[in-house]
Parts: sequence; structure tokens; C-alpha cells
Amino acid sequence: MLLAALTSIALTARLGFWQLDRAAQKVAMQTALASRAQLPVLYAEGLARTPAAADGQQYRRVDVAGRWLPERTVFLDNRQMDGRVGFFVVTPLLIEGSADAVLVQRGWVPRHFDDRTALPAIPSALGRVEVVGSVAPPPSRLYQFEGAASGPIRQNLDVVVFARETGLALLPLSIQQHDTPGTPRDILLRDWPPPASDVQKHYGYAFQWFAIAIGIAALHVWYRHIRPRRQRPVA
Repeated sequence: MLLAALTSIALTARLGFWQLDRAAQKVAMQTALASRAQLPVLYAEGLARTPAAADGQQYRRVDVAGRWLPERTVFLDNRQMDGRVGFFVVTPLLIEGSADAVLVQRGWVPRHFDDRTALPAIPSALGRVEVVGSVAPPPSRLYQFEGAASGPIRQNLDVVVFARETGLALLPLSIQQHDTPGTPRDILLRDWPPPASDVQKHYGYAFQWFAIAIGIAALHVWYRHIRPRRQRPVA
């Protein structure tokens, strides 16, 4: 019993410290992101050409001009915004004056629940457009069923694989488009959640694990030591 109690206490306490470590990582990320947001705006010529350089540019502000390639638009399924399920719309942007292209997370649209294959018409301006936003990692990966890696509706989108599939010279990053006074009005929502915004969740989980560890210790002391003493007959 003692060994089981000590093992359980050690395990739950370790999980509590792990949650605190996750919280510390996200606090550090928030600090780094706030610092990057103050850096000068990146334009097309300053965008990273290697994955390592792209990691150093994440969440920096960008302003890129080019031309939409709407025939290559991908709808990432089972994505949430404001508590609703729908699609993230991702369209390549052919950068002005260059053969390079970059994936743009343009926004979110609701899904047609009666017909999953019915896709909304996404307006894409012809000719030159200007995209203002921030460098962002690709949308988080979801569980992918067989056959979900092709076609306009997908679960995930890998930059390298998509570049090979389309023949586009894609940069190793993506842009998360923001609403600005100059952004054309369309049906897309761009209420992107701020990264690393769920720090309090980890503190809550840590409190729960530490409470379980204390509870196990208290129950062990009660049932193995205090209760037996109280039940002894008085001489």
C-alpha cells in the first residue's frame, strides 16, 4: 500500500510540474511574440527561404502583394472559430515580380451541414492584391482519414507536399491574413485566436494534479495510521 501510494503521489506531482512547465513555455512564447510584433513589417523580399529562417519569422507582421491562385484553394475541414465548426480557407498567392508563391490562411467559413461537399464561393479578386497579416505556422494537424490528403477539402496541408503536388515554388511558411481598413469585404472571418493564449488552462490542470497528489497522501495517512489508532480498544 505504501509503495502504491508513493508511486501515485510521484506520478500526479510530476504531471503537475509538467503542466507548470507548459505554462512557463507559453509565457515565454507570449513574451517573444510581443517582441516580434514590434519589429519592422516584412515585405516579400524579406520573407524566409528556408525552414530554419521561417521559424525565426513566425508571428512577424507582413505586407505582401501578388495575385491569387484561386484554382489551388484548399478548404481545411473541422476547424473552429468563435466556437463554430467549418473550414479554414487557404489560397496560394503568387508574389508580385517573383516566381515564388506563399500560402495564405485567408479566414474561416461555416460548413454546409446538409451537404459536406458543398463549398462556399470564395471571392478572389483578379489582378494585383495586397495581403496584410502575420507569418504563421501551418494550421495544427488533425487526425486524417485515408484519401483526405487530396482534393479541395482536406484535413491537413503540408507545404512541401503541396508544392510538389502543384508545381508551385512555395516559401516554407504561411501568412495569416488580418482584417485591415484596406481589406476587401468578403464572407471570411478572421478572428484568429492569439497564440499561447491558454496559459491559465495549464495552471488549472497543475492545481488539479497537485490536489490529487495531496488527496492520495491524506487518504493513505488516514486509513493506514490515524483510523487504525482510533479503532483500537481502550484498555
